[in-house]
Amino acid sequence: MAPKIGKGKGKTGKGSKGADESSIARYVKVWSTWTMKRAKVVAHYGFIPLIILIGMNSDPKPHFSQLLSPV
Repeated sequence: MAPKIGKGKGKTGKGSKGADESSIARYVKVWSTWTMKRAKVVAHYGFIPLIILIGMNSDPKPHFSQLLSPV
């Protein structure tokens, strides 16, 4: 859940463009942080299953127990 982004305290009129740009920059920062946190979780829990999947599709085809044994 992303935090709500409020309007800046800048003056309206000529300076409003700067406030809009900082609001957009803040939104991009929040979105990228949220995305990286989710990517970290996916990489953490998906790495070992990915290695097992690649190992089972290799040539020669090992048994599942051979993939998990340390020998």
